Amino acid sequence: MPAHSSETNANFKIAIALNVAIVAMQAVYGFLSHSVALIADAGHNLTDVLSLMLALGANLLASRPPTKKRTYGFRRTTILAALFNAMILLVTTGAIVFAAIERLSHPVPVEGATVSVVAGIGIILNAASAWLFARGRKADLNTKAAFLHMAGDAAVSAGVVVAGIVILTTGALWIDPVMSIIISAVIAFGTWSLLRDSFNLAADAVPSEIDAGAIETYLKSVPGVAEVHDLHIWAMSTQHAVLTAHLVIPQRAVEDDFLFLIARELQTRYHVEHSTLQVERGSTPCELAASHVI
Repeated sequence: MPAHSSETNANFKIAIALNVAIVAMQAVYGFLSHSVALIADAGHNLTDVLSLMLALGANLLASRPPTKKRTYGFRRTTILAALFNAMILLVTTGAIVFAAIERLSHPVPVEGATVSVVAGIGIILNAASAWLFARGRKADLNTKAAFLHMAGDAAVSAGVVVAGIVILTTGALWIDPVMSIIISAVIAFGTWSLLRDSFNLAADAVPSEIDAGAIETYLKSVPGVAEVHDLHIWAMSTQHAVLTAHLVIPQRAVEDDFLFLIARELQTRYHVEHSTLQVERGSTPCELAASHVI
């Protein structure tokens, strides 16, 4: 399923609605029950709403056709959305930890039963949201991020349920802020890979799912290709990779079908959506040719 399809966008809209309901429920009952863990979970879910909205907006922009000014369209906005989402999550995590530390110093009575029931409902809604993105998570970083967020939220809500039960049975008020700190650690741990991957894509690194060495080996193995240089691979969006390369072909005529065959192989075998290949005869050394290009 294409990551920018109407079905995926519909899933984002459903997940946004579910998470808005979760945020409202957890925020209200978190304040009523004096539970910082429940409020922390509500704050995290609020960032998820913003993340889902950013991802949806980026998908909608990415589906717009190219223009003379934006010849690749707005595909790169999907990468920016993933990067912004990671940064928002880290800032929110820091705020949650700060509030939890304050609560450890000044404990407040917590209604364990209310916390457990509300968090239990959160598990169901978050699990339903995660299911919406389960099928497309391998094809797109934003969809994967949404799936990990929702699945992580379900696990976090389970932790809040445990905190509520412990408070209800033992009266140990410290478990509430401690659980919120654990929640923050889980969020930060899961966010790191998203931040790393999205930053790498924004910085034009080779996408993690593409083997640049294997592509170079393939290009060098094409009959007639004596040398490959200026090979560049980067992401145009969270699911589209592009490639440029210079192929030194000194002894054979190069027909369009020859280049089309290579491009098709790069797309089907190595998941490179768009490739631009420059053919050279090798009459000029690569180093000198590269200096002229630069």
